[in-house]
Amino acid sequence: MLWTMDQLKNLDRIQIVLVGTQDGANIGSVCRAMKTMGLTHLVLVTEREYDENRVRTLALHASDLWEDRKVFPDLKEALKTSVLTVAATRRHGKFRKGMCMSPEQLTEQISAFGEGPISIVFGREADGLSDEEVSLCSEVVTIPTSDAFPSLNLSQAVQVITYTLFNNLKPYPIGLVPVSQERCGEASQRAIRAMESINYFKLDQEKVWTERFLRDVFERAHLCESEMQKMEKIFTKMSTMVKYKDKENG
Repeated sequence: MLWTMDQLKNLDRIQIVLVGTQDGANIGSVCRAMKTMGLTHLVLVTEREYDENRVRTLALHASDLWEDRKVFPDLKEALKTSVLTVAATRRHGKFRKGMCMSPEQLTEQISAFGEGPISIVFGREADGLSDEEVSLCSEVVTIPTSDAFPSLNLSQAVQVITYTLFNNLKPYPIGLVPVSQERCGEASQRAIRAMESINYFKLDQEKVWTERFLRDVFERAHLCESEMQKMEKIFTKMSTMVKYKDKENG
């Protein structure tokens, strides 16, 4: 397959994030799955120490990904500079995202996304990602599988998604620079404070879910900095106008 430099650049900004991986051999297998599809950025969220031999034996000629890995103690820290964060999970429910994408739909979205790093997050071999870990991502990608036996092992899941990206990814739009997840979080917090000032919330839990919802929407919208500032201004101006009206009405 012949790739253009722009396509390679789009692929190169994707990082695979492994959360709490239990066996170093699985990390080695993920390294191979990534490198065969042109991805080289491996991120581990863990405090474990792994057996080097188990990792390298399964990684074979992809052990450079292991050597260049980044390690973070928590997922929030690992994702904060990303412009798009995607949880790979097959489990859905009330406390997880309301919708999910196929690997093909994810590829289309990444192709349309502006500049900046993109994180695709995979969970533990035994039980995947927790509800809280999924909530830290703005999107969910699910690999369609048989209902009779729906479970994929970690490296298989990584291989399917990275193959789909490698086979279908297009150059991203030039000149569009979305803000990071950390910036989306700051904007959602400002919006929540503005809403709090006009007594919008009746329950604390409602405030928590609204903040997560706004952060996810801001991230999926891939707003640039000037657009984000305008969005913040809408909320702050709204709260100011409500307070002024209340004052006028005595």
